[in-house]
Amino acid sequence: MIEIPGGVVRVGSDTHYPEERPAQDRTIKPFRLAPTLVTNRDFDAFVSATGWRTTAEQGPKPGSMVFRMTAGPVGLNDPSQWWRFVDDAHWRCPEGPQSTISERLDHPVVHLSFDDAQAYAQWRGQRLPDEWEWEAAARGGLHGQEFCWGGQFAPTGELMANIWTGAFPWYFARGTAPGTMAVASFPPNGFGLFDMAGNVWEWTTSRFEKSCTCIPDNDGAHDDRLAVRGGSYLCAAEYCLRYRPAARIGVSPTTTTSHIGFRCAE
Repeated sequence: MIEIPGGVVRVGSDTHYPEERPAQDRTIKPFRLAPTLVTNRDFDAFVSATGWRTTAEQGPKPGSMVFRMTAGPVGLNDPSQWWRFVDDAHWRCPEGPQSTISERLDHPVVHLSFDDAQAYAQWRGQRLPDEWEWEAAARGGLHGQEFCWGGQFAPTGELMANIWTGAFPWYFARGTAPGTMAVASFPPNGFGLFDMAGNVWEWTTSRFEKSCTCIPDNDGAHDDRLAVRGGSYLCAAEYCLRYRPAARIGVSPTTTTSHIGFRCAE
């Protein structure tokens, strides 16, 4: 676990999406945060020890929301064009029953609800961070910078996070399709934390009280959303420039998708 110092931290942004405003000072108490996201390997150990069945594996219609690339350019105002509820998709079968995590054990676990993430954290004797703790940690000791690594998107000419490159949601410029990558595939921030931008969104315990979401909810609920942070491999500059510390969206706590995971705090 990485020690995150307490103190006054400037959070939010006045220059991007409305739900990030206003930029403000928050006092953060010292805490500790895991350097990496919880992986499939980690979550498998939890399930093996406890027999936990995730939200996506239960109910009258087990399954989860899975991203599907479109055949060509589409308007970006309707996420249902690229999100599908897939029967029997869950953390062990991320794209549906035909898929497996056997080659993705070190990738972040996905398709977990807030309750699933919280259960894992409690099993570890830990907890989930609130969103202001998360943002303070994501900034890595930098003040007023746009990204976790500084003010430039690609300071060395290299990609700094697992995000969308190409033309969302139909053309992906790196390989055949977007997806999760092994944790710690990119450099850490100033605190030694990996994947604080991109790869997968991260659950926090904070209520989200503004009307913004980038994905449909499994259950159609729009109340009692929780903030998720960090962006994901689906964030693209032209659609969802949210691979930044200040970025936040709201998700129903029962929602499970192929691009939301978590990390633990204490």
